[in-house]
Amino acid sequence: MSRIGLKPIPVPEGVKVTIKGNEVTVEGGKGKLVRSFHPDMLITLEGGTLKVSRPSDNRNHRALHGLTRALLANMVEGVTKGFEKVLELTGVGYRAQKVDSKLSLQVGFSHSVDFEPLPGVDIVVEGTNRIRVIGIDKELVGETAARIRAIRPADAYKGKGIRYAGERLRLKHGKAGKAALKG
Repeated sequence: MSRIGLKPIPVPEGVKVTIKGNEVTVEGGKGKLVRSFHPDMLITLEGGTLKVSRPSDNRNHRALHGLTRALLANMVEGVTKGFEKVLELTGVGYRAQKVDSKLSLQVGFSHSVDFEPLPGVDIVVEGTNRIRVIGIDKELVGETAARIRAIRPADAYKGKGIRYAGERLRLKHGKAGKAALKG
């Protein structure tokens, strides 16, 4: 029994939900999101709450039940509050700056790396070493943040690179055994 799929999704004031077959449109103060869901999932809007139900207890239907509910909840949250991921640059000379709509990163390469964000995602640079990725679609925000991080992931020895805010790194010790052998 899916615990996630059974929870109803409250629709806040000012959010308009339109259901046409298996396509759901959610409009709110921050924007509009449209998504198609599996045709077996039944999505209903009853008195300000969205409910998802499945036709059987088939393994695939149980999996789709929770997934559909989670995606709908993310759509409603996205058009009301929005989503954001924060990235931090750590290292001497590492910096980020916004040039037009592109992000220009200097992260230890001989050249600067220009990054074009996905459509529907905004990038805000705070200072020289903090990047905020903001948008209404949770998938796009996460994908953009992951692509920025993949340009120069944090190093395991010195911790230099791009990491998520609050991400904890386990630093390796390095070559400690060489000094112990000289005896």
